[in-house]
Amino acid sequence: MDIWADIKRTFKQGSALTRLIYINLGVFLLIKLLAVIFYLAGIPFYLVEWLSVPSNPEILLQRFWTPVSYMFLHAGFLHLLFNILGLYWFGKLFMYHFEGDKLLSVYLLGGLSGALLYVLAFNIFPAFQSVNAILLGASASVFAILVAIAVYDPQREIHLFFIGRFPLKYIAAFYVVLSIIGISTSNPGGNLAHLGGAAWGWFYIAQLRKGKDWGSGLVAFLDKMGEWFKPKEKMKVTFKQQAPPRDDYEYNRKQNFQQEEINRILDKIAESGYESLTKKEKEILFKQGK
Repeated sequence: MDIWADIKRTFKQGSALTRLIYINLGVFLLIKLLAVIFYLAGIPFYLVEWLSVPSNPEILLQRFWTPVSYMFLHAGFLHLLFNILGLYWFGKLFMYHFEGDKLLSVYLLGGLSGALLYVLAFNIFPAFQSVNAILLGASASVFAILVAIAVYDPQREIHLFFIGRFPLKYIAAFYVVLSIIGISTSNPGGNLAHLGGAAWGWFYIAQLRKGKDWGSGLVAFLDKMGEWFKPKEKMKVTFKQQAPPRDDYEYNRKQNFQQEEINRILDKIAESGYESLTKKEKEILFKQGK
């Protein structure tokens, strides 16, 4: 119970990056546990297939949710591990420059772009005419984040074990070239999705520099959906006139209380980040800043 309480607390107070990692881990564990239950019951388990993006457009229309659900699925532990590590490393670099809302939009729209290129390629190029495939994994979204931050901050150096320090732009270029080569050698669908995600990462930063945030609409929509599922609080209206402080002691007491509240909020930011603040805490910090 303590572990579950810690998970709920860190998910609620954590950044967008923390929540994306938790969702990927949670979906992986849930799928694997369900697979065990179905196996013991002797029932075929098709949930992974139903949540993955099919290359056949007719099946895709029937499973319209898959371009979103696929980016939180993973075939095995190593598949999950490498994507989570990439998401953490490049997501931390991304959030050094941008807020969590932008990270979320790049993740989701990068994944959608990867699914789009995958489906188009499998229905345009003759090499895939007789192939029925499915796509799953967060790698297209991770590629979008990697390329986005590499385009925005190309000279930032990354330390690679046993190799040394390299500018981020070369690391992104290496992975993009590796994905292009991999189309004809192994996992063509996954490598095509990588390129779709990378293309979105480049496009997003290019447009952002022009003052256009192509992910703001999606973030606003998700915020609106979040409000629908929040329990509505009963409103209680009271009218109360606040009397002025009676003496210097009361004035100083209120000032000390306000300062303690600000210190608490700043400590919370240092520990969990700005995204962990409640709406009321953000308002207090804003008023104090003014």
